[in-house]
Amino acid sequence: MTTMPAARPRVPNFSSGPCAKRPGWKLENLKNALLGRSHRSKPGKARLKRAIDLTREVLEVPAEHRIGIVAGSDTGAVEMALWSMLGQRPVDLLAWESFGEGWVTDVVKQLKLKDARLLKAPYGELPDLKQVNFAHDVVFTWNGTTGGVRVPNADWIPANREGLTICDATSAAFAQNLDFSKLDVVTYSWQKVLGGEAAHGMLILSPRAVARLESYSPPWPMPKLFRMTKGGKLNEAIFQGDTINTPSMLCVEDYLDGLEWAKSIGGLSALRARADKNLAAIEAWVAKTPWAEFLAKDKATRSNTSVCIAVVDAAVNGLAPDAQAAFIKAMDGALEKENAGYDTAGHRDAPPHIRLWAGATVETSDLEALFPWLDWAFAQAKASLPKAA
Repeated sequence: MTTMPAARPRVPNFSSGPCAKRPGWKLENLKNALLGRSHRSKPGKARLKRAIDLTREVLEVPAEHRIGIVAGSDTGAVEMALWSMLGQRPVDLLAWESFGEGWVTDVVKQLKLKDARLLKAPYGELPDLKQVNFAHDVVFTWNGTTGGVRVPNADWIPANREGLTICDATSAAFAQNLDFSKLDVVTYSWQKVLGGEAAHGMLILSPRAVARLESYSPPWPMPKLFRMTKGGKLNEAIFQGDTINTPSMLCVEDYLDGLEWAKSIGGLSALRARADKNLAAIEAWVAKTPWAEFLAKDKATRSNTSVCIAVVDAAVNGLAPDAQAAFIKAMDGALEKENAGYDTAGHRDAPPHIRLWAGATVETSDLEALFPWLDWAFAQAKASLPKAA
């Protein structure tokens, strides 16, 4: 049996959301949070506007795009777009993991759109992007958090498209190269690449998306949290920090802290480089580890944030699916018990696998310290399997 490693990761947080806080983060960093004050007060609006302005700067969002802070994390932001903009034309839905499947459910079962076409692929793969019809609206995730597969770029999206592109970018923003010229709606949440706190979402709209909002009214009732227009015009106040609901000013301060940190280390290019370095370290470990293999076999579409690793040992693969899931839980539990790594089990809807968050707030040295522990946890779990007769 593999010997228990001597050294542990300094920060053993590898959850894919909420993710590890930025290096050097302390609760004291939030001491200037505007607590006990209205978010609609002058200083409250100023903090929210600062969050929007810093988002534009760090994420390199074009000046003509609107940026809004919305309720319900990334889910709320995506659903605002789906409920407000779909229905004018047919829609292509791309799904290759659980969150993409969730948007399919929204469109087909809740909005009940008849002209909806599903392009689907199994975990670890992408649908055939050449089959997308851009005369339709298109809904897709840029990076599949639960499958570890991302679109390689935006080259497959034409500049002269007729429909809108609605992109769930929650585990891609700040770590991958989003081409805003090809994206009409971009959504994400604070708790991913910047390691912020949960429950708040970001909604970024292109001029084409704004034009849709101002020219089309869906036939279904619109919940208050989803309403982005007044009198047929975009409610610009939302995109200046006048949020529809009450945000947590403590979470706002934490998001600002993450943005300021990102700016201080070199902005978007530095954030991407950190995630790429982490992925390279994982790739080097997988290359020399007989029992591990990427769920995403095509390197060009492999996520550099939510990295999904399948167990390919024959004894484990011969188990029933429930037993394979139990094996992964045993590995995860062994790591947690030793405070060597937290939240490493893959998403419940995906094939059983280990998932490591490798976004910009994770230090490569912590991943490198985790790898011997993964080997140890694998050996521990395998030793517990029933012996063959």
